[in-house]
Amino acid sequence: MINNIEKSELAEKASDTLYPRLRKCDLCPRKCGVDRLKGQKGFCRLDSSIKVSSASIHYGEEPPISGSRGSGTIFFSSCNMRCVFCQNYMISQSDSGMAMTAEELADVMLGLQQKSVHNINLVTPTHLTAQIAKSLAIAYKKGLKLPVLYNSGGYDSADVLKQLEGIIDIYMPDMKYASSDDSLIYSGASDYPVINKTAVVEMHRQVGELVIDEKGVAERGVLIRHLVLPGGISATGKILDLIAGNVSKDTYVSLMGQYFPEYKADRFEYIKRKLSAEEYQSAIRCFYRSGLHNGWIQGLDINPAEFSIKNYLGSDNCL
Repeated sequence: MINNIEKSELAEKASDTLYPRLRKCDLCPRKCGVDRLKGQKGFCRLDSSIKVSSASIHYGEEPPISGSRGSGTIFFSSCNMRCVFCQNYMISQSDSGMAMTAEELADVMLGLQQKSVHNINLVTPTHLTAQIAKSLAIAYKKGLKLPVLYNSGGYDSADVLKQLEGIIDIYMPDMKYASSDDSLIYSGASDYPVINKTAVVEMHRQVGELVIDEKGVAERGVLIRHLVLPGGISATGKILDLIAGNVSKDTYVSLMGQYFPEYKADRFEYIKRKLSAEEYQSAIRCFYRSGLHNGWIQGLDINPAEFSIKNYLGSDNCL
């Protein structure tokens, strides 16, 4: 087990490695090449400053993340993706928010810890990895003891993630698409499937399967989120097979069926409607057929007895 001093040293080393890369920014797969240290802005619309939209206790995450006392959630402004259906688009597609120094962000983390949350949940951190590493170095030195959760859209560079080893305890990435055509149309990133797979494999290499304590709270590991999109756009069956075959069949997956058309979704024929019950039932079938067995369906623990697993395995209908 890595102690606070070691974590602080690792975070400081990561910061020292990542910060210079802001001069010709390549910290995310966009590789914009702008000099963020001189105020230039790339795809993410941010220079080197930290922008925080909100920091609060959140009870709406998966059960082992929220637990009984909530997750200390920090929403960062902007994003390195352009999902046309984003339900947090007012945050992710805007550079507005409170500008903070690394020291101030560290104090926010410590303030959340004082409120007895279960973890520090960094939402959309990809474009701010250098700054976050610097902040974590300070926070660990000041006494941050909670698990730190990296909650991303899954469009992360594996070489950057490697710098975070020993600093991040829990990774919670999205796996959105299996098709490069669809990922380009709906999120502006044709290379998402390849980048995403490599990133998730690296995350799993670092922290392994999700470890949940006797109180049902996550301590370490990977939890993958997959939002089922209408019309089979998310290729759920392929994503779940990929997880089972390339990550682990023991991986915890949150199979989300709460999609509704938001932001610009009404401009796109296949996703301008809600997900149907039949489509979500098909997604559940995909889950069981893949061999996965840990996770949540709409926030409920997956329990084969409740969903008549034989019915799901007995049909070829899988998105």
